[in-house]
Amino acid sequence: MSLQISAACRDALQDWLNRKSALADSSDHTIAAYRADVAGFLAFMAEHRGGPQGLAALDKITVTEMRAWMAQARSTGLSSRSLARRLSAVKSFYRWLAEREGFAATAVLAARSPKFQKKLPRPLDPDAARAVIDTVELQSQTPWVAARDVAVITLLYGCGLRISEALGLKGADAPLRASLRILGKGQKERIVPVLPAARDAVDAYLRLCPHPQEHDAPLFRGVRGGALNPRLIQGAMAQVRMQLGLPASATPHALRHSFATHLLEAGGDLRSIQELLGHASLATTQAYTAVDTARLMEVYARSHPKA
Repeated sequence: MSLQISAACRDALQDWLNRKSALADSSDHTIAAYRADVAGFLAFMAEHRGGPQGLAALDKITVTEMRAWMAQARSTGLSSRSLARRLSAVKSFYRWLAEREGFAATAVLAARSPKFQKKLPRPLDPDAARAVIDTVELQSQTPWVAARDVAVITLLYGCGLRISEALGLKGADAPLRASLRILGKGQKERIVPVLPAARDAVDAYLRLCPHPQEHDAPLFRGVRGGALNPRLIQGAMAQVRMQLGLPASATPHALRHSFATHLLEAGGDLRSIQELLGHASLATTQAYTAVDTARLMEVYARSHPKA
């Protein structure tokens, strides 16, 4: 279907993707998804109208055509969640294109996203989280590899790091201090306190690691000395799940969910947890923590100045 897209539309799409990649620091996977979503939309419109459409024609898309595109996507079995993602990508492209070309993309931007129930994160309970840390050490017979995996897992749960953030630490970050400066998604910087248990785990790994600690080299190494592949940590977690009888949702990222949820359950306030996680929106933090509405209302009543 991409052959139906005009050269002008292809060029505009590439310009938008280049801008997304440069300004939003989007991953290659995200850029590829944007490309597929918007190219699919443009191809549908070209086929729907009987041939490739220039940029001027994109200003003429109607509400009826938007409904036809969404109906066609639905007919292929696409879920509401996936369709909402596609529509979001198309709207983002159109906002940029409308500003560049000087037209009003009313029909596209007014299209309503299909409703879907967001999947709530499923954190581990505190006992299970501690058991994971205790058990991950048993997954390797090589002492320094076992210590490495314990250190990574402890950082994920003890500091609420994303796995990419933990594996992005450099030799210059060691020995870990009382806090870490983390550069997260969208180049958003945050300061994260480091628990003594996490510092001790990293120190234990460094004492055993056979590879020299270098200032600009990855802190966590693979067996051959290169950067540690996140799949190895995911694999270790999969083995731990089997041994402990945990559900498939017990992934490395679930430890970050657990960090946030357990902090809130212990009396932490949402705003502080938002800062620790590096979320841009407080609403994201609320959805991220698996605490019931009654608990949220309790936090609200205790912390709101007019409560």
